[in-house]
Amino acid sequence: MKTLLKLLAVSLLTLLIALLLATALGYGYARGKLPQRDGELYLRGLAAPVQVRWDERGVPHIQAKNETDLYRALGFLHAQDRLFQMELMRRLAKGELSEILGPKLLETDKLFRTLGLRAQAEARVQSINPRHPSWPALQAYLDGINEFQETRPLPLEFEILGIRNPLPYSPEDTLAVTGYLAYSFAAALRTEPVLTYVRDRLGPDYLRIFDVDWNPLGVLSPQAQLLGQASPARPGTAGTQGQAPRLASLSDADWQTLARVGEVSQQALELAGVPMMEGSNAWAIGGQRTASGKPMLAGDPHIAFSLPAVWWEAHLSAPGFELYGHFQALSPYALLGHNSAFGWSLTMFQNDDMDLVALRSNPANSRQIWYRGQWVDLGSRQEVIEVKGAEPESLQVPQSPYGPIINAVFADTLGTSSSATPIALWWAFYDAENPILEAFYELNRADTLAKARQAASKLHVPGLNIVWANAAGDIGWWAAAKLVQRPAGVNPNFILDSTQGQADKPGYYRFADNPQEENPARGYIVSGNQQPLPRSGVPVYGYYNNPERARRLDFVLSSKRGGWTVADSQALQLDEQSGYAVRILRPLLPLLRAAAEHSQENTVEQTVLLNQLSEWDGRHEAGSIAATVFNQFVYELARAALADELGPALFNNLLRTRVIDAAMTRLVTDENSPWWDDRGTLADQETRADIVAQAWEATLAHLVKLHGKSAINHWAWSANHQLTHNHPLGQVKPLNLLFNVGPYPVSGGRELPNNLNFPIGPAPWSVHHGPSTRRVIDFAAPGQAQGINPVGQSGVLFDPHYKDQAVDYVLGRYYTMHLNADDVRKSTRSILLLQPDD
Repeated sequence: MKTLLKLLAVSLLTLLIALLLATALGYGYARGKLPQRDGELYLRGLAAPVQVRWDERGVPHIQAKNETDLYRALGFLHAQDRLFQMELMRRLAKGELSEILGPKLLETDKLFRTLGLRAQAEARVQSINPRHPSWPALQAYLDGINEFQETRPLPLEFEILGIRNPLPYSPEDTLAVTGYLAYSFAAALRTEPVLTYVRDRLGPDYLRIFDVDWNPLGVLSPQAQLLGQASPARPGTAGTQGQAPRLASLSDADWQTLARVGEVSQQALELAGVPMMEGSNAWAIGGQRTASGKPMLAGDPHIAFSLPAVWWEAHLSAPGFELYGHFQALSPYALLGHNSAFGWSLTMFQNDDMDLVALRSNPANSRQIWYRGQWVDLGSRQEVIEVKGAEPESLQVPQSPYGPIINAVFADTLGTSSSATPIALWWAFYDAENPILEAFYELNRADTLAKARQAASKLHVPGLNIVWANAAGDIGWWAAAKLVQRPAGVNPNFILDSTQGQADKPGYYRFADNPQEENPARGYIVSGNQQPLPRSGVPVYGYYNNPERARRLDFVLSSKRGGWTVADSQALQLDEQSGYAVRILRPLLPLLRAAAEHSQENTVEQTVLLNQLSEWDGRHEAGSIAATVFNQFVYELARAALADELGPALFNNLLRTRVIDAAMTRLVTDENSPWWDDRGTLADQETRADIVAQAWEATLAHLVKLHGKSAINHWAWSANHQLTHNHPLGQVKPLNLLFNVGPYPVSGGRELPNNLNFPIGPAPWSVHHGPSTRRVIDFAAPGQAQGINPVGQSGVLFDPHYKDQAVDYVLGRYYTMHLNADDVRKSTRSILLLQPDD
């Protein structure tokens, strides 16, 4: 027996040694792929040496003697930290993920091949102005990326996925990724089918909970808020909402394919692990309101969390040019930036620049559709998708005069009839000139209002709010987009009927007609993805976010009339309150108390919970139990009221749109809404009180099942609301233990200033998107600007900067974004010299 035990001990020891040795070898192998941040490296094409100082967060401070060398070095260093992110981004945009990730990404690739971002990028490159300085800068940046890829060890992810000979990066790749950026802002694919289904299948009484009309008073003024509260039905709007298209009604098969389009448009981004643009906060405060007497700029773009993080920071310096910028993969121009003279932040405009268009097929020839008074032939684009571990997939993309037929591929996938109504995708991205590279090159150098305005005018798609300030005392905001004109009476929230001319586009409005402000008398500008109020009076339809977040920002900014400090702006970025919860609960609390009194378990705990909800101000603090109960209740209420009419696919798509928030606030105030009747029961028609009671019971049942009745402390918000930074390979266990970072319990929440957001659904909640960086710049001391990265600068596993900011981000801390030469020297941790390779 002793001998057996000794043999077993020896075997276990041998296995342990083997595992430790394998781990050590693997770790050593991975360390060989770490970025080089000191010593010397030789780069082809440099005209002079480039010095790079790395600070305590791994941010490179790049000093070059000319602009071409600066951008070549930028590309090399960006690739050193983020090459796998670049590879994934271009593959997603071009529909090439199945080649490395296998058949589960096939539908994603089909969607993006149908969108045609690759073909559009190839055509766009031919129209670029080669004499504009943005073009040689882009080429130098891509040369730097390609030199890294050719001469340095490829990332570990490449070897895990079998990417052995990656193609060189090209301008087409950059423009395709720009197309993905534009696509990720668009909500039409998920929203328009749901709203059209409600209008055409359910009717105008069901539609009135949705805020689908232009608000002529905006959403921030007291008058606009009172208008929204006074009448959920909006008298006078039911006529435009209730007009059904004269095209034959869409069939069940049509709704099935459209629902699948919405599902795939969301799943595409989640499966690929590539961040999606969602919302944002930004404000600029004039010097008359700040403690320093100089303007202050704050911004925190809301983007899906990922690993590596969305932004990569770099400080660029060359004769006549300096910028501390936040860069995205494959873009040489900072999308966020500042220097000692000026700075800007972005929010998503959320204007509707994408239309779904129902076409009439020729009964005698399915390859023809009715277009402007005659039958015209559909075009076709052939695509071949390489699939890892499977045969290549051939795809025919039908092309109409309005754009690609978006539902054709999913009709085939779902086995529905080929006679289904063709739905085309019209998109301003296909139509507008869109010199986006020129725009951001110029914005990176825009030190005056006039220069910033000119740069903003060149941004056509996607729509962006540019919030800007300078040290000279100016603040400004431009809603940058090419705003399309539509025929009178056409509401683009719905699928348009091509046979009635609804999809015709008379032209575009002037940039001067766009919403914008410069140095307003109130002394501040705020942008929170709310519906804007253009001074021209031109309605700008869009899928705007819940206005409660913007109202909270506006309330705080207007309440403090002077003395604003950096700390004040930081506190507002971390604010965890809005009026949304109060708007939902106020009309329902009497019904909730009645439900509790008649409950079979009329317990003290229910009374305590209802008291907490009645006293709650909507603040999503870490220890709040009311926040947990409220968010579970909102889901249960939506499910009980809406799911039976919509069915699973459309209901799930609705939960992931921006229109659901306004719908819930309008629904709860309308006790006569037909949504309250449960179609799944044979009993008498249910009332609002019945559905509220049902949702309350389901809320308590779910939380008790999740945590237990006695463990009420486990109902605290941060125990149910957590943030994990997911790497694309972390979706496969056990690689999640190696690549992912988190989970972290967090406060904040859905559509609050600290917008740590999640889709409406049952607890626990995984944070999906939120502040992708937080920046505050006081132009009295721009060298002491404050910022944070949600995870870290580097995307390279085992790099010290892979996750070194993750905990501080959760705790609401900031770091200095070093700009002054002395501060850069003091913060330097290593120096890399890039030498010309003659």
